[in-house]
Amino acid sequence: MSRFRTRTRPPVALALPALLAVAFLLLPLIGILTRTQWSELGEHLTSPGVVEALRLSAVVSLWALGLSLVLGVPLAWLLARVPFKGKALVRSLVLLPMVLPPTVGGVALLLGFGRRGLLGPWLEGTFGITLPFHTSGAVVAATFVAMPFLVISLEGALGGLKQSYEETAASLGASPVRVFFTVTLPMVAPGLIAGAALTWARALGEFGATITFAGNLPGTTQTLPLQVYLLLQDQPEAATSVSLLLLAVAMGVLIALRGRWTGTPADRKAAELPPVAEEPAPTAAAEPSAPAKPAKPAEPAEPAEPTAPDASGAAPRDGGRWPLHATVTGFNRLTLDAEPGTTIAVVGENGAGKTTLLRALLGLTPRAHAELRLGDTDVTALPPHKRQVAWVPQDGALFPHLSALANTAYGLRARRVPRAEARARAQAWLDRLGVGHLAHRKPAQLSGGQAQRVALARALAARPRLLLLDEPLAALDQTTRARVRHTLRTHLAEFGGVCLIVTHDPVEAVSLADRVLVLADGQTLQDAPPVEVTRHPRSPWVARMLGRNAWQGTASEGGLALAAGGRLVLAEELPDGVPALAIIAPEAVSVHRERPAGSPRNVWPGTVREITALGSRLRVLIGSAEAPDLVAEITPDAAAELGLADGVRVWTSVKATEITLVRL
Repeated sequence: MSRFRTRTRPPVALALPALLAVAFLLLPLIGILTRTQWSELGEHLTSPGVVEALRLSAVVSLWALGLSLVLGVPLAWLLARVPFKGKALVRSLVLLPMVLPPTVGGVALLLGFGRRGLLGPWLEGTFGITLPFHTSGAVVAATFVAMPFLVISLEGALGGLKQSYEETAASLGASPVRVFFTVTLPMVAPGLIAGAALTWARALGEFGATITFAGNLPGTTQTLPLQVYLLLQDQPEAATSVSLLLLAVAMGVLIALRGRWTGTPADRKAAELPPVAEEPAPTAAAEPSAPAKPAKPAEPAEPAEPTAPDASGAAPRDGGRWPLHATVTGFNRLTLDAEPGTTIAVVGENGAGKTTLLRALLGLTPRAHAELRLGDTDVTALPPHKRQVAWVPQDGALFPHLSALANTAYGLRARRVPRAEARARAQAWLDRLGVGHLAHRKPAQLSGGQAQRVALARALAARPRLLLLDEPLAALDQTTRARVRHTLRTHLAEFGGVCLIVTHDPVEAVSLADRVLVLADGQTLQDAPPVEVTRHPRSPWVARMLGRNAWQGTASEGGLALAAGGRLVLAEELPDGVPALAIIAPEAVSVHRERPAGSPRNVWPGTVREITALGSRLRVLIGSAEAPDLVAEITPDAAAELGLADGVRVWTSVKATEITLVRL
């Protein structure tokens, strides 16, 4: 069936001025094309004066491009990455040459760099440099008017680049300069190329600032635009031919850029190879439902990787075992202590401070400050790239311009491990995580699970003393998530440092972690083994995350006065006024069509609001005016027998003995 696209007829009041604008811009170009003496074009363009002016224009424009790159690239990075007072003023100074009349720019250059200018006498007296009426003056004039194109284009590209790439590179041990040249610049290459092309084209066509500041000296400052100006007086046909040449160059640049002025970075598409499908899951036991982490994998253990030297080349003093001690202040206010090999799941509501905690340990946020000791080393005062704290963000942040092997070897190379050794060790880690056959693939050619395993291999290959994982499995489908979770659990069991995993998935928290750290408003609400958190959660959010009903209230007369209204009868008694959390398992909730008779002491009427499938059972959300929302878990047969559907009125009941009480 053919598809019909709706066409909007533009109103005449808008279409006519738009067409006039196109004609206004096009007519002068048509004039050049129609008035060019095509038979004499070659003669005009090969005349000695034009050839000399063309050579000089090429020299001046290329030097101006080089000077713009040296000065403009750092300036663009500063504007895009560093907050400082007066940034708006600096950006205005960058834009000023674009709106300033070129001749005024030339006058300003004379007053700044001329022989009687502010800096000119010092340059001439100290270095013997005279800029006006010299080729170097033409370069300065061209740079002055052209460099803003590079700065604006590159700043836009840097603004579109996620900082997680640069932060991840720093966590792998790369210094800021190395990050800039190996990660930032390659990823903003489209913006840099676009800006460089525009800068070169603008420098090639500069006229007003050049003639005002550098003069019009043949062979010295007489560039091609100045040659056109002279030819118009005596040889207008030749001037038209040279103008056509400059027009062709400008159009060539614009066509090559295809309108990509800012060159916003994007993950590079792998056109030559399709993404590799996930391989079948390895033979392993099913995911455990008990909140315990297996001590050893079922298969024979591989030989342990030899202890790697630190950045100075010396072996670690603490033998590859790094306990953690951290005191965090600021938005987060907590103390963390953990022995080597401990995995801590960090959970909490949005805004609880989970990611802030990780960034504080990395030294990447002013919101919180961490006094951090890893093993025998206090790293509090060290910059992120020297802390040996590796970070895997939620999207993995694999560098799109590097292969899986180069990504994995990045941290080793940043710590000056020889190239061959770094690649060998990186390949070994990829093999251990089951993606060694994808070593030469780019990230765009990997599936989600494969990319996460490469990101994990990259972090572990750098031999960090602290491993931070920010929702590493959140973007994966259920099948891939189980596969990667098995791989992650296997290798965390061998890790000699401490691992913190931010997660919203109860299966991850229970199956991967030795401890669960519950945060609320940046503070520790609960820090306990998964079994304890599962049985006695101290947070309604955590209880709901684990699939339980959680009602908060205050003990009163043998029951619990609920904060949301209503009353709960309990088998356990608490002193009056004690705040507590009532935990009710969904399978402990009974659902009836009529008011039940018998032993249940907690009975409420309600209405079915939602029914969702959970494996072979159904979860029914029931709202009531007499109690908070309640989730019940029943079989599909029971739901069919009761005739449950959205909007159906029911009765719910919970035995007092089925309620677990947690003091707050």
